[in-house]
Amino acid sequence: MDILIYRYGSICEPDIIDAFTRLGLNVIEEKTEITNKKLSSADRVDLVNRILSEKHPLFVFSVNFYPALAEICSIHKTLYLCWTVDSPVPELFSDSIRRPTNRIFLFDKAQYRTFAPCNPECIYHLPLASCTERFDRVVASITEKDRQKYTSDISFVGSLYSEKNPLRHIKGLSEYAKGYIDALVEAALKIYGYNPVPDAVTDSLAAEIKAHADNFYSIEKSIADSDRYVAAHSYIGMQIAETERIRTLNTLAVHFNVDLYTLSNTAPLQNVHVRGSVQSLTEMPKVFRLSKINLNMTIKPIQTGLPLRIFDILGCGGFLMTNYLEELPEYFDIGVDLEAYSSMEELIDKCNYYLHHEEERKQIALNGYRKVCEHHTYYHRMKEMIAALT
Repeated sequence: MDILIYRYGSICEPDIIDAFTRLGLNVIEEKTEITNKKLSSADRVDLVNRILSEKHPLFVFSVNFYPALAEICSIHKTLYLCWTVDSPVPELFSDSIRRPTNRIFLFDKAQYRTFAPCNPECIYHLPLASCTERFDRVVASITEKDRQKYTSDISFVGSLYSEKNPLRHIKGLSEYAKGYIDALVEAALKIYGYNPVPDAVTDSLAAEIKAHADNFYSIEKSIADSDRYVAAHSYIGMQIAETERIRTLNTLAVHFNVDLYTLSNTAPLQNVHVRGSVQSLTEMPKVFRLSKINLNMTIKPIQTGLPLRIFDILGCGGFLMTNYLEELPEYFDIGVDLEAYSSMEELIDKCNYYLHHEEERKQIALNGYRKVCEHHTYYHRMKEMIAALT
């Protein structure tokens, strides 16, 4: 049975395709957007329309939500499945979310609570996953040279968000707006497991950010006013992420050896060992496996759900230290499968403890690995997705 996967180059796509194939589905891939990032919505419609007319697949699937795909599938009366792996996804404000042929899977319960009322029979919550079999192959190839290169006390792999923070490029905001944003950033950094920003962004602040931003995301046919959502998550949320990552790494580096793998500007860091970038498929799993402590700092726009990095680290058999998230205890036992912190002081204390308790640390890493193998692979998730169609 044929299905069509519309690809744009997400790192999740190959593992999703593999899982669908293992479930007995024949996958047709539309890959134009991987190499042509200037593709318009009309171009997407033409590409998919041609395949739908010729192949008549059971459904179309994409990572994240494409309004244009929802519309063309509605016309063809073909199911459109998508699975968010990011937040924010402002495209979800499109009126296209209401189409009855949609089957939209959202990884973050806060995201789900926001959008499910718009199409309650067709929107689901589905957490992210790990590709343990692929990770196993990379981990099995670790050499002595790899051990010397990638072994760390504490490591962090990821962006510092300096290049992903559009708020730093906005000029002309009033002093009041800048002060209010600074206060929101500081408040958010003191709270773990909850994001106070969306409720605190006023209409006037959102309007001011929109007026001074170059590419503020707007939707013509929107189910609701999305300006506050975009201002809170795509602008202030990115400012919080940048501030949190720099402060956390600098604080840890006062007490421990900290290695950072990133392409971001690292000028604000002090005493952090900057290692440059690593290849996601071939090197990153080795870092996760060989680091004594792998740090995850979830950006605030992901309000309750578990980011992909949590499943990546655990799927490589790495020991995970993550900021606390509301959904974390639903899938993992803290202190058994992984560790979590709710303040900077707790992070420092727990890092110190686990760096001095190797056997306990290794057992937790093993428990986390076994948990994702048994319950949280892409095969598990695609099976749940298919089951929701019946």
